[in-house]
Amino acid sequence: MHNVLRDPIIRIVSESAGAQSLSIPQIYAALMADDILSYYALRPHQRHGWHAFLVQLACLAMLKAGVSKPPVEVSQWRTLLRGLTPEYAEDEAWHLTNEDIFQPAFMQPPAKISTRVNDYKSRVDTPDRLDILVTAKNHDLKASTASQAYPDDWLFALITLQTMEGFLGAGNYGISRMNGGFGSRTAFSLTSSLRPGSHVKRDIGALLARRQQIIDAVPMFHSQDISNMALIWTIPWDGLTDEALTLDQLDPFYIEICRRVRLYRDAKGDLYGLRAASKAARLAAKPFQGVVGDPWMPVNRKTAKCLTLAQGGFTYKRIVDYLSPDWEKPPLLEPTPSELASQASVRLVARGMVRGQGKTEGYYERIIPFRKRTTRAFGNYAESVELGEIAQERIRNVSTIAGIVRHAVIAFLAGGDPGKASDEHRSRANRWTRQLDTIVDAAFFEALQDEFAADASDERSRIRVEWLNGILDSARKIVENATYALPCSSIQRHRAQAIAQNLFEGRIRASRELPSEMFGSQGERA
Repeated sequence: MHNVLRDPIIRIVSESAGAQSLSIPQIYAALMADDILSYYALRPHQRHGWHAFLVQLACLAMLKAGVSKPPVEVSQWRTLLRGLTPEYAEDEAWHLTNEDIFQPAFMQPPAKISTRVNDYKSRVDTPDRLDILVTAKNHDLKASTASQAYPDDWLFALITLQTMEGFLGAGNYGISRMNGGFGSRTAFSLTSSLRPGSHVKRDIGALLARRQQIIDAVPMFHSQDISNMALIWTIPWDGLTDEALTLDQLDPFYIEICRRVRLYRDAKGDLYGLRAASKAARLAAKPFQGVVGDPWMPVNRKTAKCLTLAQGGFTYKRIVDYLSPDWEKPPLLEPTPSELASQASVRLVARGMVRGQGKTEGYYERIIPFRKRTTRAFGNYAESVELGEIAQERIRNVSTIAGIVRHAVIAFLAGGDPGKASDEHRSRANRWTRQLDTIVDAAFFEALQDEFAADASDERSRIRVEWLNGILDSARKIVENATYALPCSSIQRHRAQAIAQNLFEGRIRASRELPSEMFGSQGERA
């Protein structure tokens, strides 16, 4: 049965006791004590789904019970969680398996009509085939490798599927918290510590404090009352169009599901799943384009659409864009009063899966330490704009240098005559330009904060010039390496090398987009 409120099925590594297995109430108690170091079965792309589930579930349980502070005892957490499903005296809604089709199982909706059991035809023998990663072609991760799966493998796969999945063909609809079926549930938040307990505890407190903010931002959420639907997996669903739920029926912190799936045990006692198609999405939220109050999701102010992470993930340019006034920061990306008051640094945590049509294009995660002044800027509009302007200026400086690198490499490939460059030459040059972006990306935010932390304009200028000179050294090396590594006829090579290097140096010194302080009066670098 695997009752997640009682049975210790989630394997963890704890600081105090090493490897052990815990129930969900025990997980919460360990998180509040900040004793969990890692989850044995949790895969990287499942981190946000599990984190968001724990935060939303805790907030819902605390609100229902009228508790303002997270408890610390296992028994208290078990009582709080049971309070969300009082109609199930035997914890049916918290079992990984439930043979009764009219009752829910954990993250698995019940049916209204007994014949709907016949809908469940597609068998899933391993949890990695249930998960959101599309691995059928075995290009990235091999498919169906988790043949010796444990219950927590299935638990994490269920949560990730039901709260993170998008559209995957007829009858397989996605969640409401993404912009379209091929979008992604991208997450941004701040935390003072990357330890699971600290992050969960921080987001629980911040989310409870910003509940009204979410209600105000989404007009369909018209009530602070938690009498509305919260645990969507407990609501009967036969996959029909007229069963789609609307936002005004839901609690703002609702934990959704998007697929009809049930887990069973075979004759050997091993878990397996059965899936059924649906005629419509579980939630009628398509017109909202993902703007449904997800506290981790940035929303574009101009398009009124939530963020869909593009291939390549969280590059420094994209992070700067997402943190600009063009994007409405999600509530959990706003610093808490204690974070604003603290002298300690906080970390920005960004996570997201890039999904294409019928394929997975990569999981991305980025963690950026923010110093005191940077954190303060998140809570002050004027400072936020100032930080953004400095970042954009730095990006423009780098783009100028990158463009000159590209021009020089193209000139070399064309035998010293850029006018004879082909599309192939330009394509090859792009690969060398991306090297510079990779170098810049590695330390962009650390260098940005150096400049932002300086008060005097001349000090900021000195810091910028020093940083740009380092970038320039890297750019010069890239051009040099390119002219030795790329193909060129032996007769033209020396001439092409000289032309490429002279072009690079000449354009750098002539550029009006770079600070004049970079160069001395004789054209030498300062």
